[in-house]
Amino acid sequence: MNEERAHEVVEHLQAAALELIEAARAMLDVAEEMVKDPAEIMALASAAAHLAGAAGVPGAAGAGHGPRADGQRRVQHIRVS
Repeated sequence: MNEERAHEVVEHLQAAALELIEAARAMLDVAEEMVKDPAEIMALASAAAHLAGAAGVPGAAGAGHGPRADGQRRVQHIRVS
């Protein structure tokens, strides 16, 4: 019985390893496409940054740098001498 279970474990590990390899290949295909034509990913990144900034997501491009409704800036710069 132990030999059967060991064989089953090996089969599951092999299947998992093959899935990981397939996922890595897919990721490399996407990376290759981005390197060959970065315009699409740049447009997607720009749109995501714009939406995040418009939604006021902390740390997003443009978020937190402008004045608040009361005229105060969200980021206070303190000069250290």
